[in-house]
Amino acid sequence: QVQLVESGGGLVQAGGSLRLSCSASGRTSARLAVGWLRQAPGREREFVAAITWSGGYPAYADSVKGRFTVSTVNAKNTVYLQMNSLKPEDTAVYYCAASLASSISWQTAGRYDYWGQGTQVTVSS
Repeated sequence: QVQLVESGGGLVQAGGSLRLSCSASGRTSARLAVGWLRQAPGREREFVAAITWSGGYPAYADSVKGRFTVSTVNAKNTVYLQMNSLKPEDTAVYYCAASLASSISWQTAGRYDYWGQGTQVTVSS
């Protein structure tokens, strides 16, 4: 079992920045990948970014590429999502999730095995 807890969400103006944190505990291992997914009201949960627990192979959705950065600090058992140049369309609940699947599956929400409770990000125009 892996437990995940997100923090760092909030309200920010368009063009601003936020950093989300995902603290992991339990059976973390190098086999895990940690992803960030988001869900806006009335929309399906969508992939944002992912990275291996060891910090390799960062992957991003096209909509956030160049604006968001995913990283890990293993010593702190934490994965971060730095979000810059935020847009109103980035408004959503952001979830941290862990997967044992290979990278080709990271964009599929159903391939994640463990989930955090989510944190709200609201970007005002």
